[in-house]
Amino acid sequence: MSTFDVRIEETATNPDGVDPLLNVGERIDSLLDALAAAGPIVHERAEDLVRQLTMLYGAGIERILTILEERGALSPPTLRALVDDELVTSLLLVHGLHPDSVETRVAAALDSVRPYLGSHGGDVELLSVSEIGTVSLRLLGSCDGCPSSSVTLKLAVEDAIEAAAPEIVSIEVEEQAGEGAATLISIDSLRVRLGEEPDDSVGTWTPVPELAELAAGEVAGYAAGGVDVVGCRIGSDVFVFRDRCGRCSASLAGSTLARPVGAAVGTGVLTCPSCHSHFDVRRAGVCSEDDVLHLDPLPVLVRNGVLSVAIPAVSEALS
Repeated sequence: MSTFDVRIEETATNPDGVDPLLNVGERIDSLLDALAAAGPIVHERAEDLVRQLTMLYGAGIERILTILEERGALSPPTLRALVDDELVTSLLLVHGLHPDSVETRVAAALDSVRPYLGSHGGDVELLSVSEIGTVSLRLLGSCDGCPSSSVTLKLAVEDAIEAAAPEIVSIEVEEQAGEGAATLISIDSLRVRLGEEPDDSVGTWTPVPELAELAAGEVAGYAAGGVDVVGCRIGSDVFVFRDRCGRCSASLAGSTLARPVGAAVGTGVLTCPSCHSHFDVRRAGVCSEDDVLHLDPLPVLVRNGVLSVAIPAVSEALS
């Protein structure tokens, strides 16, 4: 079993453990910002250079696709293989050549976060995508007693939509109707303009590739983004929580994961080694003995091919 002193190592050449080509866009933005210090003329010329190169490569990629299609070489399986490649699909998006509609891409993005929403007893429904780039969602289920949900689910949903459909400019959330209904994510937290400067007060995604090595039923601890977390696996699903018991606030180091007697296959509870409280993993870590108490769940998604965890901002993480 893994120990609780695993640390996320970063290398100078590839700090995220992913293909460095996928970070080229961020690097270009950083260089343009740096050139702005040299004066408006230099900055304007640098932006024009990037613009001209983008037009050139966009025209070239379009010509390649046209030639392949004219020769009958761009079969649906081939096109789908290109779209499924993260680097290729990002280029297609930049140049407006992606074959899937905005609605299709947004729906696929929501599908990618459903496993996490399901771990909170919730779901999300796509209502519409307007011509001006506004996504309307309806959030289903609830995440009662989980104060961290607003921030972490905002990261999960917004990030997935922005990556799949960068032309989307805003997200609107409709509250669930009905007596006793509750929203899964606070409405204000998702009424944002995508494309604004990153909000460091919200938090960031941190690659934790070691999570992929967890065996079914295994529990392990990690330090990610300056926060101690505990991960576990039930079947093919990986769950991550802050390393803090919801009852006694002690570390969960040494905790065990088990299926309660008579419970359905696929369920599991974490047992705190200090106070022996039990927390339902698939119900966002709610305490079996007192449903007011709970663990603090963190989103886990595959980003750039690596399992990553949404780490809250330092101020919240230390609260």
